[in-house]
Amino acid sequence: MFNSQAPNPDDLPSSRQLVKSTVISVVAAAALLVTVVMPSEYGIDPTGIGSVMGLTEMGEIKTQLAEEAELDRKAAQNAGESLIPTQPAPVPQEGSSLLERIIREFGISAAYAQDAIRKDEVSITLQPGEGAEVKLVMLKGAKTNYTWTANGSKVNFDTHGDGGGESISYEKGRGAAEDSGVLEAAFAGNHGWFWRNRTGDPVTVTLKTDGAYSDIKRVM
Repeated sequence: MFNSQAPNPDDLPSSRQLVKSTVISVVAAAALLVTVVMPSEYGIDPTGIGSVMGLTEMGEIKTQLAEEAELDRKAAQNAGESLIPTQPAPVPQEGSSLLERIIREFGISAAYAQDAIRKDEVSITLQPGEGAEVKLVMLKGAKTNYTWTANGSKVNFDTHGDGGGESISYEKGRGAAEDSGVLEAAFAGNHGWFWRNRTGDPVTVTLKTDGAYSDIKRVM
């Protein structure tokens, strides 16, 4: 039989304190969303801070690359070839609230994502000269086991991360047939791989991931 002392009610946070902490978290996340995430990811800069920090230009480039990738995907579909990854990134529904966006970007109501384990497998066919990027949404310190192979061919690759105004390059390689290891997020954000086919023939890259991340998405 275990003996334990009941906590003193005065030592527990009150409902007002809990609500206050939640509101502060939401406000802080909203500020980051407007000043950092929107400029760096979508080129939208309502405050002008993103332009000063150089984030808006980065977001505009990403948006342009995403549009080009979407056009390539549609062209491939029309030609009867699918380039869609195994689990495409969810598309935000029209009319989604700011609070939903904050939760999706920062995981305020889903802190358990740090320990949640999921598995995915994605295959992407790259035509000669074509590149593709796949990112995992991870919290700081989260770890993911990964392995990818060019299925008998070779590609150039760059393992890197970005988010919250930060960026990092974990590893780069040229003419690599495969790679594997553990990806540990240096900060909360998007972490993953970019591959480019510099051969004269189509190359299929297969990525397998197993670890603590909340989403996997093809960026371009």
